[in-house]
Amino acid sequence: MFAIDLAEDAQLKPLEVWHAEEFLAHMDRGREFIGRFVGFPDRATDLDSARELLRTNAEKAANDGTRFFGIWVEGTLVGGVLYPAFDAASGNCEVGCWLEPSAAGRGLVTAACRVLIDWAFNGRGMHRVEWHVATGNKKSIAVAERLGLTREGVMRENHLHRGVRQSTEIWAVLAHEWSAARPA
Repeated sequence: MFAIDLAEDAQLKPLEVWHAEEFLAHMDRGREFIGRFVGFPDRATDLDSARELLRTNAEKAANDGTRFFGIWVEGTLVGGVLYPAFDAASGNCEVGCWLEPSAAGRGLVTAACRVLIDWAFNGRGMHRVEWHVATGNKKSIAVAERLGLTREGVMRENHLHRGVRQSTEIWAVLAHEWSAARPA
């Protein structure tokens, strides 16, 4: 399995079915914090449901769809990034993230998302990468800004999360914009 260094003590690696116990422990540590805007904590409540979530996403990855990657700090899973949508035929995908409080503020999500966006454009020839974020998720919006994505609009009250209607901001970057912004 590959690993990409994000910092001296942090790595990005594929998040696999066999990580289910570790994934559940991670969800338990950050359940309320992560669950404010992300649905995983509500879907991975015990070992079987954690395993099923990872298995379902592994099947999607095998069919060139959704992919999950974990962020480990000093060997402990503390968050992750993913492609919640990946459509190679259309050249469009979406990147997303989650993180438990202990790892916040270190730039790990920004670094990990940069890896995913680079791979989408340079490894897979994607044309567009999107970032969907709840309007109240200021930390995630800041990541989109740091990555140089453009805010394209807001879908008002389009997403029901934990019984509350949330609005979603859409941010995106196109391949030619990404390559122009990257150092040679």
